[in-house]
Amino acid sequence: MAHRRAKASVLAVGVLLLSIAAMSCRSAEAQSAAEFYRGKTVSLYVGYPAGGAYDVYARLIARFLPKYMPGNPNVIIRNQPGAASLTFVNELYAVMPQDGTAFGTFARSVAIDRLLGRPGTNFDPEKLNWVGSANNEVSICVVWHGLNITSSEDFLSRPIVFGANAPGSESDVNARILNNLLGAKFRVITGYPGTNDLMMAMERGETQGRCGMTWSALKAALPDWITGKKVYIALQFATHRHPELPDVPLVTDLAHNDLERAALQLVLAGQAMGRPFAAPPNVPPERLEALRRAFDGVMADPDFFLEASKQGLEVQPVSGEDIQRLVAAMFRAPPGIVEAARRAISAN
Repeated sequence: MAHRRAKASVLAVGVLLLSIAAMSCRSAEAQSAAEFYRGKTVSLYVGYPAGGAYDVYARLIARFLPKYMPGNPNVIIRNQPGAASLTFVNELYAVMPQDGTAFGTFARSVAIDRLLGRPGTNFDPEKLNWVGSANNEVSICVVWHGLNITSSEDFLSRPIVFGANAPGSESDVNARILNNLLGAKFRVITGYPGTNDLMMAMERGETQGRCGMTWSALKAALPDWITGKKVYIALQFATHRHPELPDVPLVTDLAHNDLERAALQLVLAGQAMGRPFAAPPNVPPERLEALRRAFDGVMADPDFFLEASKQGLEVQPVSGEDIQRLVAAMFRAPPGIVEAARRAISAN
């Protein structure tokens, strides 16, 4: 009897020691992230020039991020434009530190770009460590008021000149989709570095529209274009209509058949990523967790939300885990739909 009690006591002590050890491991992991980040500088890269919507979101988030990071590191913004942020993503994936001190924001289209074979996509989107997004975006096609376009039918029948960033960027690809699937005859001029350059090109008359800006960016940066009716909003590239644009059709509404619709839905899946933030591969798990939870903390911060509202920025957060799952689902799409999407965005 005494032997059984002694054995039970030993087991109880063993369980207690294991519990303490587990707690110590968890504490060490939490401390390791805090110890690592304390006194360090974290670089938050933006794959576009200063002043555009990606940059505005990043700068606001960077202001609040140290508050929620273990060790409260300094967070600085570094703009690294090029090829509509593709240059930055390639460097983030292969060159930048993978220790948790570098992450950034870039075009939401980069994951689907890799899937559909855009040249220069030298990275695996599934191996990026997705941190989160501040919003689920709705992209739109706008044309300058001087064209006097008042319907989708009129929009698709006119030889409009669009401005775009690099070849293969969203503003280039969306116009291609309309040409390839819907029979439009649009011409695209690529090479504009950022959003401000594209907007000035429209005002100067170099271009007549843009098919790849977001509704939130238009509201935040150029509200007078809306109130003054300087642009006509022709189409939405999104999974669902924005509640503020109930009468503007989705591009999927104009598909001719189920295959075209499925191909468009695959291309548009990236809209749910909004303006994504990601870290390189191989970031230690506890530091990735720290980045993700800090990002979530900023998204839930009332002061952040208030400041975003003042700047006209929409906030509809998407977690890093949800983006990771979305990217994985993209890369498991049926081959027939992937090929149809590839044809839809082809340069011909």
